[in-house]
Amino acid sequence: MAPLRRLCLCLCLPLLLPPPAAPAPAPVSRTDWAACRILSRDLSRLLATVKEPHPVLEEMQLSEEDPQNWPPRIHCSDACDPPTLDTNNTRCLHRILQVLQHYRDLLGSDIFREQPQPQLETTMDQLLGLVQQEHGPPPRHPMAPSATWSHQLLRHLALKRLRSFTAVMSRVFTHSAS
Repeated sequence: MAPLRRLCLCLCLPLLLPPPAAPAPAPVSRTDWAACRILSRDLSRLLATVKEPHPVLEEMQLSEEDPQNWPPRIHCSDACDPPTLDTNNTRCLHRILQVLQHYRDLLGSDIFREQPQPQLETTMDQLLGLVQQEHGPPPRHPMAPSATWSHQLLRHLALKRLRSFTAVMSRVFTHSAS
C-alpha cells in the first residue's frame, strides 16, 4: 500500500503546488528608437541648411557660461552614455525631452519671426511626439520677448547650440536603435 500512496502523492503533488512563476516580461520600451534616429538625422540635415543672414555671425565665437544651466543641455550626469543606455534610458530620455521642448519653443518665439523655420519645428514636433508618446503632446511654453536688436545674435546662438545638441542626441538614438 505504501508504494501506491507514494505514487498518488507524486502524481497529486504538482496539482497542490502553485504553478511556477512565469518569467517576468522584459520592460517594453515605448520609444521607437529607429524612428527617433531617422528624425534626429533629419533635424541635423535641416540645421545644416540654415544659413546665417550675415556671414560675420558664422565666424563669431562667444564665450558664455550660464550658471543656471540654461538653455538645458545633455550632461554626463544624464546617463546618456552607451553602457547606461543599455540598462536604463529614462533619465537620458527625460533630458532629451526637456531640451527638445526648449528649442521647439524657441523656434516659435520672436527671435525666429524674421526667419521662421517651419521644417525644423515640424521635425522637432515629430521627434517630441516619439520621445513623449505615453504622456500626450507636450505643452508649448511661450518664451519671453527679446529686444529686436538682439534677434540675429540670439538666433545664431540658438541654432549653434541646437546643432551641438542634435549631434549628441543623434548619437544617443543611433546607439539605442542598433
